[in-house]
Amino acid sequence: MHSNLFTSLLTLVPVLGNLALGYQVQTPPLDTDWTYTVGTDPWPEYPRPQLQRDQWQSLNGIWKWKSASYPGEPVPAKGSFDEDILVPSCIESGLSGVMKENQTYSWYRTEFTVPQGYAQRGRRVLLNFEAVDHQATVYVNGDLVGIHVGGYWHFNFDVTRYLKSNGTNTLHVFVFDPTDAEGNANAPFSPGSVAHRYLQVWLESVPETYIQQLDITAGMDGIVNVTVTTNQGSDAVSVSIHDAQGARIASTNGVANTPFDFTVDSPSLWSPDSPTLYNLTVTLGDDTVNSYTGFRTFSVGEIDGVPRPLINGEFIFQFGTLDQGFWPDGIYTPPNREAMVYDLQVLKDLGLNMLRKHIKVENALFYRACDELGLLLIQDMPSMPLRTPDADQQAEWERQLDILIQQHKNYPSIYTWVIYNEGWGQITDYYPEFNLTARVKQLDPTRFVDSTTGWHDHGAGDFHDNHHYANPQCGTPFYSIQSTPYDNKRIAIQGEFGGIGHNVSAEHLWKVDLSVSQINQTYEIDADLEAYNYRGHLLLSELRDQVEKYACSAAVWTQTTDVEGEVNGFLTYDRRLQRTDKAQWRADIQALYDAAASRGGKATTRRMTL
Repeated sequence: MHSNLFTSLLTLVPVLGNLALGYQVQTPPLDTDWTYTVGTDPWPEYPRPQLQRDQWQSLNGIWKWKSASYPGEPVPAKGSFDEDILVPSCIESGLSGVMKENQTYSWYRTEFTVPQGYAQRGRRVLLNFEAVDHQATVYVNGDLVGIHVGGYWHFNFDVTRYLKSNGTNTLHVFVFDPTDAEGNANAPFSPGSVAHRYLQVWLESVPETYIQQLDITAGMDGIVNVTVTTNQGSDAVSVSIHDAQGARIASTNGVANTPFDFTVDSPSLWSPDSPTLYNLTVTLGDDTVNSYTGFRTFSVGEIDGVPRPLINGEFIFQFGTLDQGFWPDGIYTPPNREAMVYDLQVLKDLGLNMLRKHIKVENALFYRACDELGLLLIQDMPSMPLRTPDADQQAEWERQLDILIQQHKNYPSIYTWVIYNEGWGQITDYYPEFNLTARVKQLDPTRFVDSTTGWHDHGAGDFHDNHHYANPQCGTPFYSIQSTPYDNKRIAIQGEFGGIGHNVSAEHLWKVDLSVSQINQTYEIDADLEAYNYRGHLLLSELRDQVEKYACSAAVWTQTTDVEGEVNGFLTYDRRLQRTDKAQWRADIQALYDAAASRGGKATTRRMTL
């Protein structure tokens, strides 16, 4: 599956509320219960919980925005900005206050003051962006600070020397977003058509030598491997681990920029049934950051002759939804953390233990929520358009695949990386997925790799991944093209199935003619909720049979929510209607786990109740 949303997003981190002069939420084609409660200080939480400092200042809030004409144009005069925008929000969204489409070039502007002590002698000020799509050119007080390319990745600049010692500083961001431009090597990804993505923005104060990144793996054996990457030198670092009550359970010392290990005795393990997390404190000279980890091990094992995905040495059947993560009011950006977590809680309440994050990379707080709730994550690499890329496009996409792994490999909940989805941007003249799988395994040997979800499968990776609607074909002796016959040397996963739809009244629909006209393209439309739940029961019963009889180890149901012209979610796009009969679906999902337990898997019954 690949979304046909008309939007591809810019999620800019919200900015300073003191510029809120004319900002007003625009009325989107569909709203949610959170649309008009966001306010002008959105996403106040610290944006990056795995590298958290005490001295920080959010720049989220109301910024100024204007359309731009061409790359390299001069920084505009202050008076030329006549529209307010809420950051982080994509300009196409109602929450942005702009709600305009087809803006390839844009300027963003805000003002800020640096808190006292941030830029004193011996300290540096970092300007952080959680993401800007696709190319961001950043200016502070009219001076060029730097350029970043890649719309899904966090980045920062040391802006110390550009700051005024006293008074107000001005930040400009020029955004070039050519997403979906055919043949454009600078815009290899295709979430839909054109929309901007712009996530949180904030300032941090750090010492001259500071921690840039933490790489942490913690296995079921209690061994913790740590690499503390710094901006310079090989200084001593200290690491301590604390439990949820704050008690220190282990500590060690090491050297920056060099991996080191230590062991925690008998840690409580992280799993979907028991998502135990431990807090970490890492100190390098005058720099201290807080982080967290979970102890768990993913591996491939054979049970009764069938390859299985093992979590802490046990086979746990994995059942989840295809999760696109779009919102009618924020498009790419959820209205707030509460709204974002609501979707995840609905899944846990039904008994799901996994989701597949489909062709999207979320903000860090999303992954933290999955870590806390115990939701396993299959993380897709965002796709190139459905065409064969040229050499430059392929090289750029591969560069950004590396970034996906490097920036997200610390989250305990992520257990599988997806390289290609249904042939989008996949070269078939030769099979690059084999070398790419090896590359991903080199960057992160601790997780599974699903090299080709759906098609075109040539035998790479840990999974044989079938896509079929509506009924599953998971590890079975039957299949349909473009999927391939089950390969019994790899783990069988139903990467997509279900997709049954149910049309709803206009109050729950994305009120855009094109989207409404596409509803009848849903894989299956059921006349009412009784029929929807009946069909869901039949399809899950068929999946249960395949778990019992064949080699099925995991399955992904399409999908968590409706999106624009797709009406096949557990939830409607506005999140106001849940289609699933809770008692029935809980029982049917539990039956999947029971079937896996009868084939040598672990019995599991834990479920969050809303």
